[in-house]
Amino acid sequence: MSKKRLLSGVKPSGRSHIGNYFGAMRQFVALAETHDAFVFVADYHAMNTVHDAEKLRQNIIDVVLDYLAVGLDPKSVVLFKQSDLPEHTELCWIFNTITTMPYLQRAHAYKDAVARGKEINVGTFDYPMLMAADILLYEPDVVPVGADQKQHVEYARDTAEKFNRMYGDTFKLPNTYTPKNVAVVPGVDGQKMSKSYNNTIPLFASNDELRKSAMSVVTDSKGVDEPKDPETCNVFALHKLVGTEALDDIEKRYREGGIGYKESKEVLAERLIALVTPLREKRTELQGKQGLVEEVLAEGAEKARMVALKKMEEVRRVVGVTI
Repeated sequence: MSKKRLLSGVKPSGRSHIGNYFGAMRQFVALAETHDAFVFVADYHAMNTVHDAEKLRQNIIDVVLDYLAVGLDPKSVVLFKQSDLPEHTELCWIFNTITTMPYLQRAHAYKDAVARGKEINVGTFDYPMLMAADILLYEPDVVPVGADQKQHVEYARDTAEKFNRMYGDTFKLPNTYTPKNVAVVPGVDGQKMSKSYNNTIPLFASNDELRKSAMSVVTDSKGVDEPKDPETCNVFALHKLVGTEALDDIEKRYREGGIGYKESKEVLAERLIALVTPLREKRTELQGKQGLVEEVLAEGAEKARMVALKKMEEVRRVVGVTI
């Protein structure tokens, strides 16, 4: 029996953080063992916000090193760069021709930008169609996404259904995969951990930076002896993700009183250091291998291209541009 295909993209827009690790990266490593996995660097999507060539280049290198460091094996996973395959933007254009502007105005990123009074570039407005192309080009069975990203896959499914109605059965409808216990990872300010909120705990940070991040997690003002609700505490939410042998004891002391937030944060800091240290060491080792990233992306692009070209030949034929 053949493996089900998994696809996901990662945007090279800054340092990876533990929200990325628990919400996506760790999942990819585990799912790659049971799926035919495609993971791409979404560099064209990053261009909506990153307009510095050297910064974008470095971000691409960094994100590939990050994924290799956490255990993604390029021998068993197709790891490639979006811009290396022009089929992504070609299919996006074809989807644009069957998509209305009011439909795109429903996208969360567009509505959020409007609400913030931002000037919106065309790439941001049209990103759901490029994302639909990213997904549908490889006919995945499952797309891992965070709880707040399910709309991306809904847009892909809607687009596939509309295209199939117009031109015949061409695209497979993908399904989402969202692990319940890591659907949203809280940042140090209590909001969802996100680079755009500047509230992250960097995944490959130094020990001092990890301690500083842990100690800066926001809490209420309850004293050491006062009972606390672990279900609403940002520090405890991170404890559950990072893991500690003393988790049950910490929860008991939260509910009964007897632990202060300072102590809880200090325990969290040590657990973060225990988690990050081997990953950081592995990344440093990989970073010293000259040409590694270029080699991995070239091999991945070659594998991805075989799938993308075949699908685009079919698409071109059904829409009528192939004579």
